[in-house]
Amino acid sequence: MRLPPSPFLFALLLTLALPHEALAVDPPYEPQMERLAEVLGSLYFLNPLCKPDAADWRKQMADLVKLDQPDEDRQQRLFGAFNAGYAAYARLYRICTPSAEEALTRLLVEAESTAREIHSRYAE
Repeated sequence: MRLPPSPFLFALLLTLALPHEALAVDPPYEPQMERLAEVLGSLYFLNPLCKPDAADWRKQMADLVKLDQPDEDRQQRLFGAFNAGYAAYARLYRICTPSAEEALTRLLVEAESTAREIHSRYAE
């Protein structure tokens, strides 16, 4: 005896047959970009504590995103990583301490290294 088609199966087949928006594929450098965004957010918090006249890392982040031209989803993830980096150090420091200065130095080195790696491996 043959069973009638299940409503669930019918709904699944209908869903698969309908046109869908193509899902964007992240570029191969996305993990490095997200880490760079996180580091820039950390620098944006730490710089005013320890070196008030240093670079504007928020502007650097905005310029980076503008140059990369990510879709809305990637843009939100990049800005989310930036904000997470900022928040991580905001929970730890209120004034510039020797450990904050050390973190700032290490983050500057990491930002430069990551930016160079992205550029050298993926720039056209």
